[in-house]
Amino acid sequence: MAQLAENTHPLRSTALHVGFAFVAMGGWAAFANRDHGAGAVLLAFVVQGALSGLITLVMKRGLEAGHARLSGLSARLAPPLISCTLVAALLYGVHTAASTPEVIRTIALPWTVSTLYAFIYVASLERVR
Repeated sequence: MAQLAENTHPLRSTALHVGFAFVAMGGWAAFANRDHGAGAVLLAFVVQGALSGLITLVMKRGLEAGHARLSGLSARLAPPLISCTLVAALLYGVHTAASTPEVIRTIALPWTVSTLYAFIYVASLERVR
C-alpha cells in the first residue's frame, strides 16, 4: 500500500511534469533568442515548449519502462543515457529545421535539464523499487 501512495504523489503527475517543461523551457528558448526579434522569440518559445512537453511525456514513460525491464546498474544507467542521446538529436534536428536562430543556446539548457531529470527520476524509481 505504501508503494501505491508514493506512485500517486502529486509530484509524480505526468501533466504537472509536461506543463512545467513547456513553460520553463519555452521561456528559456524565448530568452535565448531575444536578440532576433519577436518572430524568432515566439517561434523558439513554441517549438521548444512543444518539444519539452512531448519529450517529458515520452521520456518519463520511457524511463519508467526501461527501469522496470532492467535491473542493477543497467536499470540505473541505460534508460537515462539512451534518453539524453535521443533528446540531443531531436532538439538539434527540430530547431535546425525550424531555423531557430540560436540553436545551441536554445537547446543547451533543455538538454542539460532533461539529462539531469532522467538520472534523478530513475534514481527516484530505484528508491521506490
